[in-house]
Amino acid sequence: MFGADDLSDDKFLCGRLRLLQPLKGYRAATDPVLLAAACPARSGDSVLDLGCGAGAAALCLGHRVPGLALSGLELQPDYADLARRNADRNGIPLEVHEGDLARMPRALRRDFDHVIANPPYYAPGGSPSPVPGRARAMQVGTPLSDWVSAAARRLRPGGWMTLICATEGLPEILSAMGTRLGSTAVLPLAPREGRPALRVLVQARKGGRAPFRLLAPFVIHRGAVHDGDRESYTPAANAVLRDGADLLALFR
Repeated sequence: MFGADDLSDDKFLCGRLRLLQPLKGYRAATDPVLLAAACPARSGDSVLDLGCGAGAAALCLGHRVPGLALSGLELQPDYADLARRNADRNGIPLEVHEGDLARMPRALRRDFDHVIANPPYYAPGGSPSPVPGRARAMQVGTPLSDWVSAAARRLRPGGWMTLICATEGLPEILSAMGTRLGSTAVLPLAPREGRPALRVLVQARKGGRAPFRLLAPFVIHRGAVHDGDRESYTPAANAVLRDGADLLALFR
């Protein structure tokens, strides 16, 4: 387990949420915040976060929508322990289970209103991180199709899957949905105006039949290039990443 000297105490949502994260290893940034902002959960709903890490996405969602029944699945025990600690210190109930989504723990073999996920996005091979926890969290080991299948199995009829992934993973995700998930909307996440989207948010409904929608890109930073060591979020991105606003209006 991580010791006190191994951790940083990081602010999310402009300090509304405080998360312990490893100084060396996978560290959550903007992706889980955007994921949480896109989930259409309402108070009283049940939510499963597949690969919850230190709990960033689930706890950002729990902060925005009080009264959720939050559960997380995490493969790495150190990160599962951090997620429990982070939930306790922020006063947000989160039930965390250790295990592999391919062999779902029995306690999670039930229906949920929502499943969210931020799967690893770097292809295997190349030069992996020297820190094992970071390599496992960021390099693809389980195919994206397995993440989609696990989400579909855990959703109740009419429930929603919301995930964020690298743009190159989108074809595999859409193919894996088959006829189980529909009413699909894809939101490209562009780093700057006129730049290609590097990430996408994907939302789909179990049994949904509405037409597929490709939404206008959500732009993260102002300006054409990075022009100094200062924050350059667009007003819309600032509202989500710092103030905890949701992205749901973009999906309607």
